[in-house]
Amino acid sequence: MADGNEQQSLSQSIKGRLQQGVQNSVFRDKGLLDPDAVIDEDRIVGRDKQLDDIITYLRPALQGNRPPNMLLYGPSGTGKSLIINAVCQQVLELANSQGDRFGVIKINCQTIKSHDRAVYRLVKNAAIEAGVDIGVPQSGISTDQKLNRFYQILSNNFNSVIIILDEVDLLVGRQRDPNDEPAYSKLLYQLSRASQLGRIEGHVSVAALTNDPRFMEDLDGRAESSFNPQDVVYSDYDATQLQAILERRRDAYYDDVLEDGIISLSSAFAAQDHGDARKAIDLFRKAGEITDRQGGEIVREEHLRDAQKEAERDRTLTQMQGLSTQKKLSLYAAAIVPIHSQRNLSAVPSTIAYRVYQYITDLLDVDEKSRDSFLRYMNEAETYNFVDSEKRGRGYGSGVHKEYTFVDDPEVVAETLQANIRREGITHDEELIESVVNAQIQDFFDGK
Repeated sequence: MADGNEQQSLSQSIKGRLQQGVQNSVFRDKGLLDPDAVIDEDRIVGRDKQLDDIITYLRPALQGNRPPNMLLYGPSGTGKSLIINAVCQQVLELANSQGDRFGVIKINCQTIKSHDRAVYRLVKNAAIEAGVDIGVPQSGISTDQKLNRFYQILSNNFNSVIIILDEVDLLVGRQRDPNDEPAYSKLLYQLSRASQLGRIEGHVSVAALTNDPRFMEDLDGRAESSFNPQDVVYSDYDATQLQAILERRRDAYYDDVLEDGIISLSSAFAAQDHGDARKAIDLFRKAGEITDRQGGEIVREEHLRDAQKEAERDRTLTQMQGLSTQKKLSLYAAAIVPIHSQRNLSAVPSTIAYRVYQYITDLLDVDEKSRDSFLRYMNEAETYNFVDSEKRGRGYGSGVHKEYTFVDDPEVVAETLQANIRREGITHDEELIESVVNAQIQDFFDGK
């Protein structure tokens, strides 16, 4: 009986804590801070031309005609998915109100590895949109059979359809030969030719979304001719536009819970990161999540800065997963120099970084690579966007060296690498490392 009472008490305690967390949250409608949420047009900022273009291209669907194919291209987080989804939602509502059967079939190609899987995903999403059975298994039948089922679902259930292929350039497929046609080229050819070949009764158009402005160059000639899209170009948002985007999502939070300057600072952080609205919205949301976790009532600057560090740490960890131990050690050696420097050193001379790397490899009893290998590892770190580099001269007869500056906070990079290195069984004394760093800095500036 006692055990039963204890279990009931524990259940009530968990329930109470869950309810308290919901009641005390700073969020009124957190869904508004989902970057992929379909939003009202009054929340769209800085994309008037793109909005007008897509409205113009999709209007024929409401007039019984076929919309053109479209290619939406520009950097990540610049509103491609946002605007096409918002306009399609309005077309869908207007078409339904006048008795037309309009369908929107969307897939994100980022996680789809082959042409066959892309076709199956289209069948599945079309069946969901139409409210019918998928009708084909995921494996055990040919891609053509799946494609026929897809065409059958469209013909039986829709007068007009738009197929949205997000991140289409990532659908490369299994190319055994460099000259093989990428999977997206084959898929675009099949979809854009379906109506012309009588495979579908009704109108079908394709909207392909990509970050690659040279996407059309890699299409097979037949696919390029058949697809023949209208281009809609997106550029980076600036800080002012990002601020306006967040202002229009301020009501995701309750009134008076945002400290002054939170929105402008979120925008400034994201503007430094190539004007990516997704990252601005993520940062704005993470700051509130941290506030909730800490039981706070006001979203403050320190919460936002913690959110920025979390985002950098997550991104850095993702990028570092494929690095070898030697590359991690090279990057770590460079990152700890500005952290421990007593000279407020922001740019790290390659000479100092390599000497610190030598000491760390000796301390950890791992292989020490040559200076040329170290510089090659750091060049690779630059291609991964961990660091920027610049050549510097030390005066007449003293030669030239490289200096590295970190794109993200070097402390975040060092912490992430340190945790990763420890998992490989490597530990060391922080105070000892600090003394070594400053000794190497001193020697460098003394010309030793």
